[in-house]
Amino acid sequence: MPESRRRRKDDYTPPTREERGTAVSGRWVAPTMVTLLVLGLAWIVVYYIARDNVPLMSDLGGWNLVIGMGLITAGFITATQWK
Repeated sequence: MPESRRRRKDDYTPPTREERGTAVSGRWVAPTMVTLLVLGLAWIVVYYIARDNVPLMSDLGGWNLVIGMGLITAGFITATQWK
């Protein structure tokens, strides 16, 4: 049985940036992420330190923890958009 010829392969050329499809995140992602994380942490710290002295926080009660953790969670979700 005859054997077929093998084709010569071209040398490898790495794909260009456009071919790879690597996108760069917007300039707003990192500052927004850091702001949300710090704001959530600050909300919780202020709640524990001065909960009776801040009128809005004393009215919210335990919901302050939900607000602080929500801000921190939003910061982590924003972090997933950072490339």
